[in-house]
Amino acid sequence: MKLREDCDYIVRQALAQVQPDQAVRRALENRSFDTGRLVLVAAGKAAWSMAQSAWGSLGRKPDCGIVITKYGHSKGPVGTLEIWEAGHPVPDENTFAATRRALTLTEGLTQEDTVLFLLSGGGSALFEQPVIPGGELEDITRQLLASGADIVEINTVRKRLSMVKGGRFAQHCAPAKVFSVVLSDIIGDPLDMIASGPAFPDRSTCQQALSVAAKYSLKLSPEARAALERETPKELDNIETQITGSVRELCAAAAAACAQRGYRPVILTDCLTCQAREAGEFLAAIARSHYDTDVPLAFLAGGETVVQLTGSGKGGRNQELALSAARGIAGLDRAAVFSVGSDGTDGPTDAAGGFVTGHTEEALARQDISIFQTLRENNAYPALDACGGLIMTGPTGTNVNDVAVVLINAKEN
Repeated sequence: MKLREDCDYIVRQALAQVQPDQAVRRALENRSFDTGRLVLVAAGKAAWSMAQSAWGSLGRKPDCGIVITKYGHSKGPVGTLEIWEAGHPVPDENTFAATRRALTLTEGLTQEDTVLFLLSGGGSALFEQPVIPGGELEDITRQLLASGADIVEINTVRKRLSMVKGGRFAQHCAPAKVFSVVLSDIIGDPLDMIASGPAFPDRSTCQQALSVAAKYSLKLSPEARAALERETPKELDNIETQITGSVRELCAAAAAACAQRGYRPVILTDCLTCQAREAGEFLAAIARSHYDTDVPLAFLAGGETVVQLTGSGKGGRNQELALSAARGIAGLDRAAVFSVGSDGTDGPTDAAGGFVTGHTEEALARQDISIFQTLRENNAYPALDACGGLIMTGPTGTNVNDVAVVLINAKEN
């Protein structure tokens, strides 16, 4: 089927263009770390790829270091660096143990020393040493993820429950210099919010954190509430930061791949922030509005949607977006909608995202699967699996948000 073949090609090409390898090499060009000790700390879903690239690029190898990434995202040894895998999107005991190890490796540094800090999305869960019991932090994280809160709101709360977030890791490393290379997974690249800003001054306030807690009726212990009232570092003089990638690059790469397949690409936005279901309905409306076209068209939207949990099914925001679009494009033979997470793991699943066409709703109905009920149960994964609509890439080694695409083939004249 041409639409699915085009989807797979676009996903493959776009992800290939946003791998962190070249970006990390560029960030380290003409960089020398000749004085003192050099400690490498990499955290996030792209940590392994970033660390591997850095290890190969550095003339002087780190004296020691650690890589902390999601389960299944490491691909073998990187020099002499320690490799740890841990929980995401909810931190676990391996998260806490790995972060303690990172803190130990960066203790007692001097002004002559440097910490090379490689940070990518997912770091909020993967790089954590809580100031409250770990079990309560896991519970609060689950509450936030289920509430429909966006990533900025979530990280405003998480950084105050942490010993390393909100600039505290850079503070811990002082007086050593911290050179931070960041792969951005948040719209607008706010450095204090990417992975909850372990090495950047915090722009949010404790009052904002308390407001988020009230808005989503978070269940907090007195200890956790007191932690939200703590201010985070507002000034740090030992850091230098370089952003190496973002969702803009993902959208541009996907648009170029669409053009290679004969579509006329239009990037609608690289700042998509809304409920996944709403985004799917909007993109379906775009497909209907432009269906009577004489040339193949592709409409792209990059960003990060959210899911408000109303059920206990299996899925992720990209799968839910795609399935929501299926109702709106029902009957449109020449249209498809797909959405994919650049890290290759959409929510707590092994799928990167979902793909639907004008035939998806009918195909599911023949199997007695209701899209409405499926979305209500947040159970998009098995529904898409039943109609061949899952996009499977495996862990990609990068993490620069999501991209959703509408494909419309030209009508026959």
